[in-house]
Amino acid sequence: MSDIKLNDIFRFTKEEIPYIKIYFHVWESDVNYTRDYYLSNKEQVNHWNIFYNADKKHFKVGEIVINAIKVDYDKYLVTMVKRVTKDLNKYNNQGYEGEIIETFEPYFDRLIIKYKPGRMRVRKYASLYNDIVVSEILSEPWRGDEFKGYDEICLSYPQLASIFRLEKRDWMTALQNQKAVYLITDKKTGQLYVGSATSKNKMLLSRWTSYVNNGHGGNAELRKLVKEKGFDYVKENFQYSLLENFNGKVDDDYIISREQWWKKVLQSRKFGYNDN
Repeated sequence: MSDIKLNDIFRFTKEEIPYIKIYFHVWESDVNYTRDYYLSNKEQVNHWNIFYNADKKHFKVGEIVINAIKVDYDKYLVTMVKRVTKDLNKYNNQGYEGEIIETFEPYFDRLIIKYKPGRMRVRKYASLYNDIVVSEILSEPWRGDEFKGYDEICLSYPQLASIFRLEKRDWMTALQNQKAVYLITDKKTGQLYVGSATSKNKMLLSRWTSYVNNGHGGNAELRKLVKEKGFDYVKENFQYSLLENFNGKVDDDYIISREQWWKKVLQSRKFGYNDN
């Protein structure tokens, strides 16, 4: 069976093709960072990053720009198709205005294409459209990874925040009735914080919501950190995982005892952010 090419779906004409470009987005050569960044900054990526975040002028008025962000090794999610309407000549002679081409809106955040763009991020459609294969058309807009199990939870701040912002049903259901002993890791310093989610603090969903909202969840040492270094420090460096998880019927006192055990094992009072 032959592959379905991108142009089999978009159907650009021979006259249009020379005036189309694709912007392949990947940040820090890291697909996970790219995915997280997009989920937490969709407007930024789909508008500002297309037309401003470059080291030279890539576009001309009248050109069509397909925006795609890397979601796997050789797979990109189509997030926007715009026509350049104005050259603003700002920001080191960069900057454009553009309008969404409504014909393609049903495919935004749903169409995944397969291609290896190499080091060049902005490519002419004419030179590669025969090589861009449609990998998948999702039934719903792409929202990041599905919940795979409690023993595989390891989330950056942007990933955790996106669960609540997008109200990802599988994740919300998994967290809302769960008690746990969890670990927060400062990836910049290696310092740890061990915490617990019990019925007293309304389970794991509520506990982690507080970290998303303010970065510290009410904890004294983390509150100091946010005050000294700012909330952005948490957003850039914190990672959230589980040490142990329990169903809602497990006694809170047992969970607290396990929390104390992990603080002792990981020495998070002496070398981390725990103060009790």
